[in-house]
Amino acid sequence: MHPTERLVMMVNQIALAFAHQGESRAAAAVADHLRRFWNPRMRSAIRAHVAEGGTDLLPAARAGIELLADSRSDHAATAARSSGR
Repeated sequence: MHPTERLVMMVNQIALAFAHQGESRAAAAVADHLRRFWNPRMRSAIRAHVAEGGTDLLPAARAGIELLADSRSDHAATAARSSGR
């Protein structure tokens, strides 16, 4: 199994575990899980997969990854403002 396929499988399993919460809450829970438990290389690889089309991702998994990417850019903008850049 290709490493990206394994990440897709893992994030889909996470999304399924939170599916009972509804898609928007599940997406937020996926993003939180990835932020807390996946290392930066894994997060970067799954974001790259989404950027390339995100084949085989469940909707809540894709939405969670997109939230993760959005929060990352929000954190970078906040840090830049805080440092006076």
